[in-house]
Amino acid sequence: MPNSHASRLQRCETQLHDFLAEALRGVSPDALTRRANPDKWSALENLAHLARYHQVFLDRIEKILSEPTPSLERYRAEDDPEWPRWASMPPQQLLTNLSGLRTKLMARLKSLSEEDFCRTGIHSKFGEMRLALWLEFFLVHEGHHLNVVLGLARRK
Repeated sequence: MPNSHASRLQRCETQLHDFLAEALRGVSPDALTRRANPDKWSALENLAHLARYHQVFLDRIEKILSEPTPSLERYRAEDDPEWPRWASMPPQQLLTNLSGLRTKLMARLKSLSEEDFCRTGIHSKFGEMRLALWLEFFLVHEGHHLNVVLGLARRK
């Protein structure tokens, strides 16, 4: 596997767990569920979004691997019938589910070949992207939400 894939997989394997271990150390469940703005998600809802998006991303990987250049619409939690269930999970259950989904995602990614990472899917906003770029997009998207979690969970 070329270094770029190895680096991507390493970031995927460590980014979430390393961040959560530090960012949530000593943070109360109340701090996770508190909304700084009534129209914006809490830290926990941002984590619920990431957990749900793991499932969505796993489905997208399978679609990219099984179909020639499938079209994949932008994911919006508000349009997802599963979203209310994820958004209402208690903190510990959500974090446990998120960790399990990350393990599942990593196992799937590690099973892929160089050719698999070259397969493409069409994003409704960004156009045709190789699976390698889909993974980069996943990591950047996750990083954005983790930054929001940090700001909300540690807000004074």
